[in-house]
Amino acid sequence: MPGVQLPENVELLRTRVMIERDRVFSVSGSDYPHQYPGIANTWDIEEFKKNLRIKVNRLTPDNIEFDLVGIDASIANAFRRILISEVPTMAIEKVYVINNTSIIHDEVLAHRLGLIPILADPQLFHFKSDEEGPTDLNTIVFRLKVKCEHNPNAAADETDPNKKYINSHVYSGDLVWEPKGSQGEKYTESPIRPVQDDILIAKLRPGQEIDMELHCHKGIGQEHAKWSPVATASYRLLPEITILQPITGDAAYRFQKCFAPGVVDVVEENGEKVAKVVNARKDTVSREVLRHKEFDGKVRLTRVRDHFIFNIETTGIIPPQDLFPLAINVLMEKIQAVKPSLERVMTHQN
Repeated sequence: MPGVQLPENVELLRTRVMIERDRVFSVSGSDYPHQYPGIANTWDIEEFKKNLRIKVNRLTPDNIEFDLVGIDASIANAFRRILISEVPTMAIEKVYVINNTSIIHDEVLAHRLGLIPILADPQLFHFKSDEEGPTDLNTIVFRLKVKCEHNPNAAADETDPNKKYINSHVYSGDLVWEPKGSQGEKYTESPIRPVQDDILIAKLRPGQEIDMELHCHKGIGQEHAKWSPVATASYRLLPEITILQPITGDAAYRFQKCFAPGVVDVVEENGEKVAKVVNARKDTVSREVLRHKEFDGKVRLTRVRDHFIFNIETTGIIPPQDLFPLAINVLMEKIQAVKPSLERVMTHQN
């Protein structure tokens, strides 16, 4: 309820994860109805909207870091799991071996090919069931045909395989997309191809050859990691460092060295050197400061319970800024699937 204030120690336990020298406690959230006197904590959509904040801090072609504030850890973890295993992509699923005289076994080669990220918008394709045949709506076809030969222009004493032989290395860039049906017209401006052209698939020597037809299908990382759209998807709670008593003089510099660079600065106030926290976000929460007796009772380390720092690295199939909205869509679909069952249960109870 508005205006209700809890004692400071209780408020800390409610909103922070407490970090001590030999333990971390107050890990589980306690914001459920009637847990604290005078605070209802009932679900309110307007209150949720007011507290929810998303701020993008860094965006590159491969990474995004953003703050997600105002949600429970269970929801944050649901997004992380969905990003890893339930956002669909296209990946090589069927490998038809016509000829493989390389030293790599067929099944090992097929596995390596499956892990090559394919740059194709999965939203434009359908999932393929076992009963369905391949069509231009559920299958992408690549051809891999490479044969290694001696380079007639190489010097007699040449030892570099790249100069001595032709096609001594097979790369992902050697995959040739074969448009089927209307695919050639649909993807004229953005032809389907591997995300990177320099992924090494195999090494060949004269006389060795690889000839294969590859079929890409739509899938999710829950079935196999090759369909995961992310290289990493992780989050951490925002660190918080509170200086309880002034730390001055030489102690300020020793205090500064207990943290990662950029977390604590030493400034001059009234002719005295004083330690100040300038960017707790950079803290790795090593707890080094808690190992020094001179700082006992002078500093408190916590983490903000509902402030999540997300870091997502894409495999290149889906732009990083699109991954989180796609994860939200997946979660909403799950909610819509569960909702009718919950409504039937509630109706039966009434």
